[in-house]
Amino acid sequence: MNTYPFSAVAGLEDLKLALLINAVSPSVGGVLVRGEKGTAKSTIVRALAGLLPAVSTVAGCRFSCDPDAPDPECPDGPHDEAERQERPARLVELPVGASEDRLVGSLDIERALTEGVRAYQPGLLAAAHRGVLYVDEVNLLHDHLVDLLLDAAAMGQSYVEREGVSVRHASRFLLVGTMNPEEGELRPQLLDRFGLTAEVAATRDPDERAEVVRRRLAYEADPGGFAADWSRADAELAWHIRAARDRLPGVVLSDGALRQITAVCAEFEVDGLRADLVMARAAIALAAWHDRGAVTPADVRLAARLALPHRRRRDPFDAPGLDEDRLDDVLDRTGDYDTEEDPRPGSTRPKPPSPPVPEPRPPVEEDDSEAGAEVTTEDPEPEPDPDTDPDGPGSGTPVPDAVDLPAEGALVDIGQALSGNAGPRPDRPTTSPADAAYRPRLFVVPGIGEGAPGRRSRARTPYGRTTGARPGFRTVHLAGTLFAAAPHQRSRGRSGPGLVIRADDIREPVREGREGNLVLFVVDASGSMAARQRMRAVKGAVLSLLLDAYQRRDKVGLVTFRGGSAETALPPTSSVEAGARRLEDLPTGGRTPLAAGLLRAAGVLRAEHLRDPARRPLVVVVTDGRATHGSVDDALRAAALLREATSVVVDCESGPVRLGLAARLAERLGAEIVRLEDLPADGLAGVVRDRRVA
Repeated sequence: MNTYPFSAVAGLEDLKLALLINAVSPSVGGVLVRGEKGTAKSTIVRALAGLLPAVSTVAGCRFSCDPDAPDPECPDGPHDEAERQERPARLVELPVGASEDRLVGSLDIERALTEGVRAYQPGLLAAAHRGVLYVDEVNLLHDHLVDLLLDAAAMGQSYVEREGVSVRHASRFLLVGTMNPEEGELRPQLLDRFGLTAEVAATRDPDERAEVVRRRLAYEADPGGFAADWSRADAELAWHIRAARDRLPGVVLSDGALRQITAVCAEFEVDGLRADLVMARAAIALAAWHDRGAVTPADVRLAARLALPHRRRRDPFDAPGLDEDRLDDVLDRTGDYDTEEDPRPGSTRPKPPSPPVPEPRPPVEEDDSEAGAEVTTEDPEPEPDPDTDPDGPGSGTPVPDAVDLPAEGALVDIGQALSGNAGPRPDRPTTSPADAAYRPRLFVVPGIGEGAPGRRSRARTPYGRTTGARPGFRTVHLAGTLFAAAPHQRSRGRSGPGLVIRADDIREPVREGREGNLVLFVVDASGSMAARQRMRAVKGAVLSLLLDAYQRRDKVGLVTFRGGSAETALPPTSSVEAGARRLEDLPTGGRTPLAAGLLRAAGVLRAEHLRDPARRPLVVVVTDGRATHGSVDDALRAAALLREATSVVVDCESGPVRLGLAARLAERLGAEIVRLEDLPADGLAGVVRDRRVA
């Protein structure tokens, strides 16, 4: 089936430009495509391979060696007087569920066991050499695999040291990764390894959307005819890519242009020097694409817009962005160097059909505050009057002659009952900022799971230390396989040097590492929590736990309850940034429907178990234990539904008199209870060490 043509993709000018820069100069370091679902990210990447020049290779070489400069260390070499063959540039796709063996290659187990030969079976990094390596949903790929492919992309080589095999082979490719930020972010360290980034979003213009739909329907109706209609435009782009590659070595990067690049990187305080190198390479490629003999300020500006936004993330909750007004100021201050349009005399090459440069986007307002700093647009809540404070002694408020006492066992705020104040009205919610985030103590799910690899609880994972062997074929455990086959060699009539191996002899390693869990926060946002500014500390605690979940590769969800009901403020997701945003806007006030919150949490866990049964849950209930809407029996019955899950109750009760209601809830949940002030890890070093050992 014909691939959708590159030229036929409407819009996405930043993305097109970033891909073309890398097509001209793969040393730029690849492209990370960030955008919402349904924005043609995969379509345009797959179309790029058709624009790349054909590749000359050594016939029969599995590593695509160049016959004009064969790799002297190629495992299939030497290639003296080798036959030459031409083939199109490859597009190799790395699936999310790929193993390390699939990526870097492995020992040829069949030949090793039957012939006693140590032979290397190449992986996807070898197949992608001199082509395109495409990783869809790169943010869902395990960090270990992302590190491997980014190292290969940076060094141009892949090293394999395993099972007695030591192999090095060339692996230079155009790396393209796509991701939907709603499903979670890459670590800043991994973001920095991508050369350029492009943000894509569906246009909101009805006419442009109509054109996209019109082209797609035409392609689906007649793929061959549609591709033929756009073949001339694609052929012209392919010609200019080849011409720009030829011009690339002759482009001049003057000292003035280089100082401008380094001044921009210094102004935006990017870490390290990779950004400077990427910007320099991208600016040179842009000059070659536009048939210029030297880098100009326009090239530097475009390179900065594509190379710096994803390197501006200082905190996991920061959104990538670039203040373009600030960028223009730096360029104006440092742009007084000689920018002759083309220093080569007699240059008459035609200008390439460059995608139109989009209008500058509105500058992203940068938040210079520290993570968790107090930022609010509302007037601060007044300090509670100790004489009228519902949680205080109440010495300034006369006790009413008659008080409607709650039913026996009801979880209520006695101080509020005596003062006749049941807290803020449900129809008058308020918001409050969060206290500064800190490193919280580690909570784990006991036992050994088999969920997605992460950094929280013990689990059997594809990575980690080997603890045994079991029947299986995914990866061969050599010692286990040999031990299983050895007792049967005589009965199987072995007569040669190799072993007689049968399918039921094959063993795979059992490895123990860490898994990511589903961390479900159940947060009390009622009026009793808002009293005495406790919600500030609660938000700071939950923000700290969210940061911890980000670092440990957990999925997170957020259930809140206030007034007369509970809601799922954030369905389980890998995007802890979304959780931080929902927490920031969390309203507080009203009564405390504790039972409703626990019931909603149980429903979320049931639904998520159907989607991902291997991921074990950790429920974090943040409450003071009061229940002023519904009875205590309802709350305890709801808690019983969560006993199968590992739970932690963060007790937010404060004041000199404590009712211990959160402890009763923790007992019914079978949960560990931690007071809010004891949550920081620095104050519980001994407890944390005990938990880590567990």
